[in-house]
Amino acid sequence: MDVRAGLLPRPEDLVDVAALTRAYSEVVPDPTVASQRVVFGTSGHRGSALTASFNEAHIAAIAKAIAEYRAAQGIRGPLFIGADTHALSAPAEHTAIEVLSAAGVHVLTNAGTGDEAFVPTPALSHAILTHNRGRALDDPERADGVIVTPSHNPPADGGIKYNPPHGGPADGDATGWIAARANELLETGGWRDLVHHESPAKTVPGAYDFLGAYVEGLANVIDMRAIRDAGVRFAAHPLGGASVAYWPAIRDRYELDLAVLGTGVDPQFGFLHLDWDGKIRMDPSSAQVMSTVASYRDEFAIVTGNDADADRHGILTRDGGLMNPNHFLAVAIDYLLEHRPDWPATARIGKTLVSSAMIDRVVAAHGRRLDEVPVGFKWFVPGLSDGSVVFGGEESAGASFQRFDGTPWSTDKDGILLCLLAAEIQAVTGQSPSERYAALVERFGEPAYARIDAPATAEQKARLSALSAADVTATELAGDPITAVATEASNGAAIGGLKVSTERAWFAARPSGTEDVMKIYAESFAGPNHLIEVQAAAQALVARVLG
Repeated sequence: MDVRAGLLPRPEDLVDVAALTRAYSEVVPDPTVASQRVVFGTSGHRGSALTASFNEAHIAAIAKAIAEYRAAQGIRGPLFIGADTHALSAPAEHTAIEVLSAAGVHVLTNAGTGDEAFVPTPALSHAILTHNRGRALDDPERADGVIVTPSHNPPADGGIKYNPPHGGPADGDATGWIAARANELLETGGWRDLVHHESPAKTVPGAYDFLGAYVEGLANVIDMRAIRDAGVRFAAHPLGGASVAYWPAIRDRYELDLAVLGTGVDPQFGFLHLDWDGKIRMDPSSAQVMSTVASYRDEFAIVTGNDADADRHGILTRDGGLMNPNHFLAVAIDYLLEHRPDWPATARIGKTLVSSAMIDRVVAAHGRRLDEVPVGFKWFVPGLSDGSVVFGGEESAGASFQRFDGTPWSTDKDGILLCLLAAEIQAVTGQSPSERYAALVERFGEPAYARIDAPATAEQKARLSALSAADVTATELAGDPITAVATEASNGAAIGGLKVSTERAWFAARPSGTEDVMKIYAESFAGPNHLIEVQAAAQALVARVLG
């Protein structure tokens, strides 16, 4: 924890926006340097123009690769594109539109101006699903999309993500192909022919009202009337992100007692309190970042926050403070399974394998089946798309769920949706989400949960990723018999690591993709002291397995 965590930034903490945007067009990456190549992680390609990892060359190459990929997949419908409030997002969106249009793609950009020009990730996913509703899976007029955002990452960062016709994050096959083709364009210099054309594009971009379509559709997924009629007084802080115009529109359309906090958009994000490591981030699940809204806690029943592309949520209650994302996911699932009677009885609940086991107990109590998937929201997309999964959530404060009738709303994370759900819970039950979680604890026990990082070499990380359950010969963890060892999730996908469970606790170890560490998630229903024992036993067990 940095000594200045939770405090306002100093001038030296702020990014030089002019230098950053200048570097976007002037710095040319070296594709022989690994850190300067195109790499799609769980949420697209990310980097910074200042480190030659997110520049005009990258975006031109990625956009061209996307145009070729969608053509190979027989997709001829419109491509929706939007961007968040990071300084690099606007120039990157401009480059992408230029390259895609020159390739003959019919691009639909945001119809709004000013703050309405920004597009949250869930609004883009919603637009894709709206266009594709009722179309066959092989219909050539299907739409797809591109969202330009590094999510909650610092102000100097940029990001770009491709969403296929299913509306959610692209899978590894798609991103692998796109990254390989983009890197080929970087290596050959072919990207240079894609930008700054003097000749007209093959297609002219059109306009789409992302905000209007999204806000109008909310009545199909949230009980907005209940929130209004109950007079729930709550507040929403966009944290300077793309939801900045959405919250006022939601307030006005549904006549809610909703206060929209914040001073608008600032590409330096200088109004945010520093995160745990002293960096500026827009993470609404961070207690340090949410110090930005802490002073409003006594004024409202609930105060919410969203990150820069509004795919994450933060829930602050008057009686409980900032909720741990795991806690709110458990509350959300419990409430929704009680108050969505038209959801199919056979539909499943999805969670990532490092999310709290409190969710397991809640789902079991409702007689539902749980899908436990690897880290990454893309794993929920198939189930959310076909309706076999009605809720998908991950421990990093990202989730989405279905409309009242069980059909898809968004197949990408929707932070606005989860914030509104908190208000619905308060309105319908008369209890805050914190009170609802306290009731779950009384019923199922109180878990202690934490993530730590342990040193790991590249060789150790590679071995950890390749483990099989048979590699674990231990029979006990922190004094309890081991009940399950897994290297695959319930959907059969490799988790890229190891998960070990007992009746009272579990741990999961995964290699970091960017640092020489392994991430060890652990949870115990036997208290914080037992959690410490589980963490120590986990490190020892993994060390023995890795040799």
